[in-house]
Formats: sequence, structure tokens, C-alpha cells
Amino acid sequence: MAKRDYYEVLGVPKDASEDQIKSAYKKLALKFHPDKNPGDKGAEEKFKEGAEAYDVLRDAEKRQQYDRLGHAAFEGPPGGGGYQGGFSSSDDIFSRFSDIFGDNMFGGMFGGGGRRAASNRGQDLQIHIKLTLEEIAEGVSKKIKIRRMEPCRTCDGVGGKGRKTCTTCGGVGQVKQVSQSLFGQMINVVTCPKCEGSGSTFEDACKTCGGSGLERQEVTISVQIPAGVAEGNYLTLRGEGNKGPRKGPAGDIVVLIEEIEHDMYHRDGQNLYAEARVPFTTAALGGSIRIPTLDGEIDLKVHAGTQAEKVFVLRGKGMPGLHGRGKGDLFVRIHVRVPEKVSGRQKEILEELKSLETGTPGEKTFFDKVKEIFA
Repeated sequence: MAKRDYYEVLGVPKDASEDQIKSAYKKLALKFHPDKNPGDKGAEEKFKEGAEAYDVLRDAEKRQQYDRLGHAAFEGPPGGGGYQGGFSSSDDIFSRFSDIFGDNMFGGMFGGGGRRAASNRGQDLQIHIKLTLEEIAEGVSKKIKIRRMEPCRTCDGVGGKGRKTCTTCGGVGQVKQVSQSLFGQMINVVTCPKCEGSGSTFEDACKTCGGSGLERQEVTISVQIPAGVAEGNYLTLRGEGNKGPRKGPAGDIVVLIEEIEHDMYHRDGQNLYAEARVPFTTAALGGSIRIPTLDGEIDLKVHAGTQAEKVFVLRGKGMPGLHGRGKGDLFVRIHVRVPEKVSGRQKEILEELKSLETGTPGEKTFFDKVKEIFA
């Protein structure tokens, strides 16, 4: 089924501010919250649909991509080009949007705060990968080293020995926090800081991990970069982030793409721009010059009388689009190269050109003489 427009899902105009988007999502989440609509699959789908819309529109870069390309901006296989969208469960949404749900906006109203507060999903990580234009044009696989939380090797991720009920939360994994606001007394239910939501602690905690079951380790991961990505794009590697406490699910890694500046080409979307210096004799008489492209060198035909700053367009010699959406063009701007030093004979002919605006019938023209000298 085709996805609905994200602005339509949240009921906001396309020029909506960040605050308007956040407010609209809060209202939608409150209406279709699973604790308020138990067993209602339709409400659950709308809850997830709203979360996906909010996840895109709250982020300036995602929103810009969506405004330009629509849902096509995020199409592709998992781990491939662009944001994948979608959420595996309601708990995934609660974990992702801690700025919305972390203040327990629903806790106490529907009784669902405990499940969210005790979430043991690992934290997400963010890394940057720098790519050359040639790597972007072909797509590339990168092996990178990262440091992330892994199950403790000493206790095998358990955390210790001799479980006992947490004395701080009484085994429920949550504690209440009371605060005052303009609206009166606010009671929030949060994860117990001592047992981290598990409801129990250890008689003998692991000395290596301090009972968390996790330790930071260096690992090597492979990142497959599709052809056609650009500066500011990012990939989401599901399950490659920090492992969760108490053997919970792992977080994700967000890979931010950085483009290394090329010494010849300037990139604008799928199009490339370059400059080429042409001898003034070639510009005047015509000929060809060698132009390097991402596919190798080619001959560019320069017509006689080519003027400085003329732009040649080489169709299909630009950058590929994401997911195989065609190729851009290469624009080559011509700069006529005038020699800094000339020989006596060359100077003589140039002086003759200066004095002659047109040739007389039967007389050799300037161009004929130039051909003789530079042949």
C-alpha cells in the first residue's frame, strides 16, 4: 500500500515549524497510543505511521530530502542508501523518541510507563565516513573500526552472581520523581537508577563491568556504501550499535557521509563541472583535447573559432543517482591558453594578424599561416 504524505499524516502544512511538527505528533501519539487502544491494530499502525512521519520531518536533512524526492528518497535495501523508515514495535518508538516519551507524557494515564522505562535496548552510535568522488561514483565497501558496548567477557553479559531484589525500587524497576510546575505537582515514573530497570541487583557484581554486563570493545564492521550518495546523506546499520544491557537488543549505527573535495570536479547533485585549458591555436583552428572523466579519458572535439568560456556538455558523464536513477552530465568550461612567451616568427605572424582584419582574395590567411607554423 502506498505511503501517505508525511505532512498529511501529521496534519501540518509543508512550511510547518519544528514546534508545530512536534506538537502535532504529540496529539497524534496521544490519540493512537497502544495503551489507550489495546488490541486495535488500526490504531497501532497509525501510531507507527505518525512516528515515521515525525522521524523524517523533525530532522532538517531528512525533511529536505523528503521535500525534494518524496518517499523515494528513503527507498532501498536495509543498510543501503538512505533512511529506511519504519519501526519494529512500539517499544522501538518509545526508545527512539526519548524527547517525546522520556518525560512520561503517557505514564500514569494509561499505565504503560513501566514497559518503556525499563527498555534495555542499546544506545545508537554515529560515525562519519569520508569518500572520494571516485568511490561515490562506483559504490564502495569500507571496513572500519569502532568502539562499542559488547557483552562483558568476564561474566558473559550476566553482570554478576546472586540476584537480589533492588532495595531502591522494590523490584519493580521504576521509581517516582515528584516535581513542581506551572500546572501543579508533576509525578514522573522513571527507570530505577540503581538496577537500571531490571528490578534486581547482584550479591557479587562482576568486577570488570560493575554489574552492567557490558564492556567497551573494539570491533571491525563492514559498511556497504551505494553509488550516488552525497555529502549529508546517511545510512542506518540496524543492530550494529551498542549492545543492550541484560542481553537486550542492540542499537543502530548512523553513518554520516562526508565527501572529499575533488581537485578537478565540482559536484552539484548528479552533475559535474570542470574547466579545461585549450591552446589559442586549437581554439582558433579547431582540434581535440583529452578530457579526464570518471570513466576514463575521452577526446573532446573543439570546433574552429571556439570562444573563451564556452561550455561543452558531455551527456551521461556525471554522477550516478541513488538506486540506479540515471547519470548526470559533465560540463566543461573552456579557458583559452595564451602563451606567455612567443618566438620571433610567432610574433611576426601575430603582428600581421593585428594589422589585418580580413584577408585579400588569393592571399594566405592568418589561419593558414598558423597551420604551417604549428603543423
